Amino acid sequence: MDKEQARARLLDEQTRLEGVFAAASRLSAGAAEAAQRELSSADQHPAELATETIERELDQSVVHAAKAEMLECDAAMQRLDSGRYGVCEECGKPISEERLEALPFARYCLEDQSKLARRRNGR
Repeated sequence: MDKEQARARLLDEQTRLEGVFAAASRLSAGAAEAAQRELSSADQHPAELATETIERELDQSVVHAAKAEMLECDAAMQRLDSGRYGVCEECGKPISEERLEALPFARYCLEDQSKLARRRNGR
């Protein structure tokens, strides 16, 4: 993948993530308003309150994940501009084209990503 293809791929990913972030933010804001209205009603069933709380937490986790991936895209753009895009930050070898197609902001080759995941999981 050449530099312009990589840039286009990252820009597409950023646009997609901005859409996810905006949609999740709207849902989260709407759920918060609904929760405030519902909390004021004394006949609210505890199970309904629990469901609404879980939905808000899920919306917030989607917002958090979208923000994190947007930061990863920004970092990948910086690597692209500095000539380090597509190079594993662990071993220095090229990251496969297939991996960059699937995850344009990948920092590590598949082998080193697997090692990192095992370390994080305590294996």
